[in-house]
Amino acid sequence: MNEREIREQIALHGQSLFNRGFTGGSSGNISVRLKDGILVTPTNSCLGRLDPDRISKLSLKGELLSGDQPSKEAFLHQSIYKARPDEQAIVHLHSSYSVAVSCLADIDPKDVLPPITAYYVMRVGKLPLIPYYAPGDVELAGAVEEQAVHSRAVLLANHGPIVSGPSLDHAVNATEELEETAKLFLMLRGQPTRFLTAEQCEDLQQRFPS
Repeated sequence: MNEREIREQIALHGQSLFNRGFTGGSSGNISVRLKDGILVTPTNSCLGRLDPDRISKLSLKGELLSGDQPSKEAFLHQSIYKARPDEQAIVHLHSSYSVAVSCLADIDPKDVLPPITAYYVMRVGKLPLIPYYAPGDVELAGAVEEQAVHSRAVLLANHGPIVSGPSLDHAVNATEELEETAKLFLMLRGQPTRFLTAEQCEDLQQRFPS
């Protein structure tokens, strides 16, 4: 896939996520790593109305090469790519159910969501919680990078999820699976619930390695 096609793919996925209510306003950002840089959605842009030609292109060092000014959270994408050199795309949303879970006081910060479904285990796996930082705080990059070494998805406290994947399709699918699992988790709170066992999770991870 050439760069033009990747730009169009970012715009199509952004529009789909926005139209289905996964993120609103100018929140959220998407990036794809290229051989010669990183494409990332521009600052203050709406994912539902992206112009492929105006998507920011950064050097691998973070310098703006073309397009509009990048998202102010582009540094988070760079930190994850550094921690996970095999990943090629990242999606960060302010999706309602995931954000709601990130605000709960009694969740496990080492792994926020339990293994409710097989597809969550296969596509997301472990989900650590990153402590709250103000938007744009560069110290957040170090905290995210530390956890991203061990997990392709992290949840920012009182903020939202960031999910990486070997392709943009994979990253988007995993993000949607995370949001659906967060919704199920909230629906099931207070109810007797049968989660997948550790043995079942291990079997899935062996059968379907990420």
